[in-house]
This record gives sequence, C-alpha cells and structure tokens, in this order.
Amino acid sequence: MLDATVLIIDDDDDILLSARLFLKQQVKQVITCKSPKEINVLLSKNEIDIILLDMNYQKGASDGREGLYWLEHILSIDKDYVVILMTAFGNVELAVKAIKKGATDFILKPWENEKLFATISSASKLRESTKKVKKLEKIHSSLQKDLTRGFENIVGQADEIKQLQNTLLKVAPTDANVLILGENGTGKQVFAYEIHGNSQRKNQVFMHVDLGSLNENLFESELFGYAKGAFTDAKEDKPGRFELADGGTIFLDEIGNLTLPLQAKLLSVLQNRTVTRLGESKERKVNVRLITATNMPLNEMVSKNTFRQDLLFRINTVELLLPALRKRGTDILLLANHFMQVFSSKYHKDIRKLSIKAQEALLQYKWPGNVRELQHVLERAVIMSDGADIAEEDLQLSPQRYAQNNAMPDEMALEDMEKMMVQKAIDKHKGNISKAAAELGLTRAALYRRIEKFGI
Repeated sequence: MLDATVLIIDDDDDILLSARLFLKQQVKQVITCKSPKEINVLLSKNEIDIILLDMNYQKGASDGREGLYWLEHILSIDKDYVVILMTAFGNVELAVKAIKKGATDFILKPWENEKLFATISSASKLRESTKKVKKLEKIHSSLQKDLTRGFENIVGQADEIKQLQNTLLKVAPTDANVLILGENGTGKQVFAYEIHGNSQRKNQVFMHVDLGSLNENLFESELFGYAKGAFTDAKEDKPGRFELADGGTIFLDEIGNLTLPLQAKLLSVLQNRTVTRLGESKERKVNVRLITATNMPLNEMVSKNTFRQDLLFRINTVELLLPALRKRGTDILLLANHFMQVFSSKYHKDIRKLSIKAQEALLQYKWPGNVRELQHVLERAVIMSDGADIAEEDLQLSPQRYAQNNAMPDEMALEDMEKMMVQKAIDKHKGNISKAAAELGLTRAALYRRIEKFGI
C-alpha cells in the first residue's frame, strides 16, 4: 500500500465510487468531491499528496478548459502539488497543453485499474522525491549558520563531566526527552549535539532553536510554519522548525523564557506530535527527538506559577545538570589548552603552551561566563600573543576586570579575593610597589599594610 493521500475531483458519482473502491485498497487515504470549488477548503484541511482532477464539469463540455483552469489554480497554491488530469475524451494536443502547464500525467476514462495504479504509484514516488528536495532546501536555508560552524566535542576529566558522559551514552540511543540545566556558557548546546550524535537519529537534522530570541509574534511562525497569505509578508508557504526537524532532533534552548501562553502552544504540539501552520487548519505529523535547555530554576518557576508543571513533566524525562567551570578544577587548563590549539590553527600561529603565570591566572579566575568565556579569552590571547607561549598579559585578566566580573562573595570570601588581587598586581609589576599600588588604587602605605596582613 502506498503511503499517500489521494484527492479525486469529478462530477460523476460513478467515477468517484469506482475510484474510491479500487484506490482505498492501494493508498493510505482517499478523499472525493464533486465540485472543484471545494478545492481550497480540502487542501487547507488535508495533507494531499496526489490530485486526480477531471477536465470537464459543465454538461456537454469536452474541451478541457475547466480542468486547465483548476490545474493552474491548484499549482498557484503550491507548485509542488502532483496533479493527474482525467478525461473521457482522448486529445493529444490537450494532453500536451496540460503537461506544459504543470500536470504530472494524463489518464483516460474509463481506465484500466492496472494503468491507474501504475500512474498513481509513479506520482507517489515523484511526490516523495519533491518533498525530500524541498525539505533539504528549507533545511539548508534555515541552518546555513549552524552548518558552517563546527561543534566542539565534550572536553573534560572532572568527575562531574565523566558522570554526565556516562549518562549521555545511556540516554542518547533512546528517544527520551532530555532537559539540560546549567549556567550560561556551560556547554548546553555542546551536550545537546553530543546526544544527537550518539542517537539513532544522528544522520538526520539537528535543529537548534534559541527561544530567548523569539518574541510572541515570531514564535508560532518560526516553530510551526505558515501558509502563503497568513500575514502581510507571507509570500510563500514555509514549514516551521518542527517540520524541518522531522525525523531528527530539535533543541529548544532557553525554554525558561517562554510565556505561559506560548508554553501552552508548545505543550499541545508535544502531546499531539502534530503542528498546524499559521493560516491553515490541517495538522501535520512530526516525529522529533526533543532536547531542551535553560539556566533558569524551572522547579521554582512551577511553584510560582510562571512555568507549567505539565510541560516540565513532558520535557524532563532525563535531566542533565552541567557544572560551572569554576567547579571543574584542572578541566580549566585542559579546556584552555584545547582552545589554544584550535585557535592557533585557525589563526595560523605556532603557539605551543601556556606560561606558568598564565596557568595560575586561569585557575584563580572564577569564570562567571564559564566555558564560553574561557573560549573567548583564549581566542583573544592567541591573537594578541607575540611568542610561542601565551603570557599572563595576553589573557587580559586584570585585577579590576577580575573584581568586576566576579562580584560573588558567596563563591569566594572577600578577604581571599583581596589577597589574590594584591598578589596578582605585585607579580604583574615584578615587585614594584609603586606601580602595583597605583593599579590597585591604593597608597604605598596601604599596600604595605595588606602585604603584611596577607603574609605576601
């Protein structure tokens, strides 16, 4: 049986009955109607694959003009519709004219069932091929940015990272929904891509959607798509991200940013596994693996009624909590060396290692921006470095910047922070108290008191 929905339009009840009785054994669904005036409604409510269209409707008509008119009308809605014209009057010239106007094939009535099935079968293959090409074109257009960038693999030896990798390898081959939690910059997208890359869907699409960048007006059109004419700038049909990810994985980043009305719309799609484009009423089935991520406390938001509990249940079959970089110990240097090699290659530099001072500075810094900030720091350091080693100055992690970026007394005692800043200033200026005091905004006497206090 062909996985196709066939629409038959003919004003003859006997033709409709005969076609239905035969084709319902050969295809997934058969829809019939007597008047082409119903075409718009039928196409908007159903996912039609093949249209069998009679060429004459007025009594006594045999020139096929009506059929050609409705053919053009159907193809103006979507040029990729597969239309097979039917007529009881054999006319080679008319058939050629119909093919030129976009008809897929031409069949005479009464037909032989074998001939009809062969025509429908060929049309079904054409429809599937067209849909695949169209999907690939849309995917290429929507994902051009993601396709040109590389995804980092997970780098780390910390116990927390090893545990997460073990969990990932267990979860990835399933279709379980995964919620990834963690601060900004901890690598949530990297983990999402690793899940996809170790799944049964790895050869299909990985669709990244940043929900934080979508306002309420764009949410439905971007995720669920829209029909031509649905709004002012809708000049053609456009599938949404869910349709484009069909068969693959969709990664909804920053899901905690959704308002309650948008959460309700998303929940409906996840429950029904169907989407409805803006401007249409027909539902389209989608088969996607769902991965979501946020840096927001969803459980607290549920208790405050700002996040739906039923949506949280739907998305967090498995939770992964990514640790902050400051809690990953020597992974900081492991990642720093990894990024140093990546950017040395990118910028054609022969940089071999991090200096001891640079390593110490990296370990002392608290990384409020996590792995993403470390990546940016190393990229800049590679660009700024003049030698074979990255020096502390190349990192540009001055005491002032350190204090500004890490105002976190809960993470580090203020006294320890002050000691570290004094030590860094003295090291930077090679023991020159005047320069160190000036950088710290202290008098020489005040700096000496702190040196004595901290035993430096």
